[in-house]
Amino acid sequence: MDLVLVNLIDGLVTGLLLFMLSAGLTLIFSMMGVLNFAHASFYMLGAYFAYQISVYLGFWIGLLVAPLIVGVLGAGIERYGLRRVHQYGHVPELIFTFGLALLIEEVVQFVWGKDQVPYVIPQILEGAAFAIAGNTIPLYKVFMIFLSLAIFGGLLYVLTKTRVGMIIQAALSYPRTVEALGHNVPLVFMGVFGVGTALAGVAGVIAGPVLSTFPGMGVVLGSIVFVTIVIGGLGSLGGALFASLIIGWMTTFAKAYDMRMEDLLTAVGFTKPDPIWDSAWQDLWTLTSPQVADILPYLLMVVVLIIRPYGLFGKRDA
Repeated sequence: MDLVLVNLIDGLVTGLLLFMLSAGLTLIFSMMGVLNFAHASFYMLGAYFAYQISVYLGFWIGLLVAPLIVGVLGAGIERYGLRRVHQYGHVPELIFTFGLALLIEEVVQFVWGKDQVPYVIPQILEGAAFAIAGNTIPLYKVFMIFLSLAIFGGLLYVLTKTRVGMIIQAALSYPRTVEALGHNVPLVFMGVFGVGTALAGVAGVIAGPVLSTFPGMGVVLGSIVFVTIVIGGLGSLGGALFASLIIGWMTTFAKAYDMRMEDLLTAVGFTKPDPIWDSAWQDLWTLTSPQVADILPYLLMVVVLIIRPYGLFGKRDA
């Protein structure tokens, strides 16, 4: 039971980190119809900007300033780049964002090099917050949980309780009507894109010290973010949170418990081939849960798409 609690906390941290990345992308995707391949690259930029700022001004200044820089950069890219290709359809958009991701990675390698940079946890957040049956929970993980929940609460409040949030939600479904009422929808698009990239930047700032800050860190989480918003449903912030937590806990428990496929197949009635090394199904029977942990989200996405093509909380077809 104690190990279950530890894994629940680890999965919660992973899920909330994934949510911060997917929340911005799901708004951008549902509002503008743009599949932003470069979204995870803004996550990487957040980590690198925070590292550079922390060298001179400390971690906390980096936590405040780096997401702002990423958000302004994202808004500028939407205004002067993405908006110009938006009128030509989805293929130019995909090419633009894909090229942007490659460009950002090249710039990062040019400025900071190909090796990992020494971006570390601030001294005040080092050490253990508490222990569960001898398993210590780092103070930094607790900080990540509270910061992620605070951002989710703030985002939910803005979207559901404020005038700006109502305009954004209305523009999600009825952009022409909102524009006819006198609102500047392109400015709303730019703001949403900027906030979405800033959220990715926040995720990079707090993940960089624990997941390492290196040029390929965006690629590691890039595909899983798209899987998250597909499972949760386009345009659903609650769906993005639900899917992020499910993926976080699913992968954490799969890696923590060494469950064998042999036990699972036997439990559902299959008979193990004898001898196993002479069977065409040898690889399947010898799999363990840690080996398949990283592909479980993709399998879940396939199942969800078969049952609900528009995602668990989606209201319209993808």
